[in-house]
Amino acid sequence: MDPHSDFDSLISQGLEASQEGRAEAALAHFARAADLAPASGVPHFLIGSEHAAAGQQEAAEAAFASAVLLAPEFTLARYQLGLLQFSSGRAAMALLTWVPLLEAPEGDALGHYARGFAALSKDELAAALGQFRAGLACPHGNPAVAADIRRVVDAVEALCAGASVPPEAAQDNLSQVLLGAYSGGSH
Repeated sequence: MDPHSDFDSLISQGLEASQEGRAEAALAHFARAADLAPASGVPHFLIGSEHAAAGQQEAAEAAFASAVLLAPEFTLARYQLGLLQFSSGRAAMALLTWVPLLEAPEGDALGHYARGFAALSKDELAAALGQFRAGLACPHGNPAVAADIRRVVDAVEALCAGASVPPEAAQDNLSQVLLGAYSGGSH
């Protein structure tokens, strides 16, 4: 048996189970794939995504962190880890996680998104919107992440409009948007 084809098969079966709403089966397939390819960050990222979609934030963070440790260049895993940290009220930790993304070139959507959240952490709403919109304009962005960012843009625009929404309510709305990105299962 070819371990590489077994790995690919397990990942495919896990993705299929995930799409069918069979989270436990998906997690089992991804765990077996991780056992077959212990140096790969992919199974850990997928495990993190399953946990995040189920609202299991601690387990999701641990899995995303494993993915980043195994594959530091896996930018989507790094972005998701930072987003989870940011949405959990740990902006400083997220900014550390995102350092490589903060330094990404102009055409990198995830870099723009990380810079947007960095601006949000300093209450620089106009700068955040500019970064988020620049990321959305990048041609090779991830559609699921872009959908989440569009919701963030809507929440930040509501913060900017502020007169009709108390600041605490607008901040709560933004937090709900960020946490909802996971429970919605878009990743």
